[in-house]
Parts: sequence; C-alpha cells; structure tokens
Amino acid sequence: MRVIKATVVRTCAVCERTLLQGEQAVRFSPGGGEQVDVCTLCQETAIDHGWIREGGAMSPALQSAPRRRRQKTLWQALLGAREVEPEPVVAEPILRRLSDQEITFVEAAELFNQSPFRRTVVGVARSLGAPDVSIVPLSGVNGETVITFAWDITWYQYRVSPEAPQPVRLEDRGQDAADIEQPFTQWNARLDESDRLVPDLVRV
Repeated sequence: MRVIKATVVRTCAVCERTLLQGEQAVRFSPGGGEQVDVCTLCQETAIDHGWIREGGAMSPALQSAPRRRRQKTLWQALLGAREVEPEPVVAEPILRRLSDQEITFVEAAELFNQSPFRRTVVGVARSLGAPDVSIVPLSGVNGETVITFAWDITWYQYRVSPEAPQPVRLEDRGQDAADIEQPFTQWNARLDESDRLVPDLVRV
C-alpha cells in the first residue's frame, strides 16, 4: 500500500503569498493568541502592526510604542507608505506624449509599485526569475486594470482601482500559468533593474 503525503500549503499572513516549499517564515501572533506565518520580506510590516514575534520578550504594550512614534495607519503600512517617494515610472516629458490607455498603464504601475504586493512579486522573482507581466484595462469608467505576473509554476493577479481606499488588491492566483485567461496573457510590461513594474510603451 502506497502512502501519499499531504502537502501543507502555507501563506504569508501579511501579503497573502503562498510560501514556496522550503521557504523560511517567521511565526507572529497578531493579537497575542494564534500564531501565523510571515515571510521574511514582510517581517517589518508585521512589527509595525504590533504583532508579537514567536519567542519575543516584548509585551504588546511595548510593541505598540513604535507604531505611535511612526504615526502610521494600518492602510499606510499595508500600502507600503514611505517617507521617500519612489522614482516615477515615466518621466514627465514622455508622459505628456502618451495615449490615454498608456497613461492608464503607467498609473496602474505607479500604484502597484507603492503597494506591499511589490515585495511579494520581487521575492518570487528572486527565486524563479523574471516573470511574464501584463497590464490589462477593464471595461468601464473607473479606470480599473488587472496586473498579472506569471511564472511556470505560479502566478498572481492584482486588481488596481485608483479611486478605491485600497487601490491594489489580490484578485486571483494559481499554480499553473496555463490556467490564466487568454486576455490577460498579452505580455506588455516587465520588472526593471530596480524591481519596479514598468509598462512596455511604444514611445521612448
């Protein structure tokens, strides 16, 4: 009789990324009770939330001190708020010559680059290499787009809603790139040398 071992799927409690087999994670307790896995890229964010690291000696009261000093809201932490503004995806002179659709792509890329999900994608890219990337506008007047990152063994899809309180959110993910719907496989973007999402524009 053959024994089949069950595969335990672990996800990061901050960025919701599925942890790769053998990937190191740190255990945190969000409220002093049940412990969750946090990937190495999201440890700082977990600490900013006041989560208690497994084996840590600090009490919840002491853990909350840095949050009061930094004056960060939960959404600011989740959206990757930084004191230093990241470099723009496209320089202002070029931006003026872009079409409306190209500007939509640029705005979606800017919002994604400021979100915590960028860490997720960069972390996977360092393990699996550069992904195929697409930015696809959705029909409607809200300017929403879907950004897809695909590797051979995993993929992530994010919806960007510029007017929403949380502009970037995880829309879908999977293990096989063949499962991605065809409209989202028109690869028209990339990660540059600084690990920023950049759309491939006709104009230079």
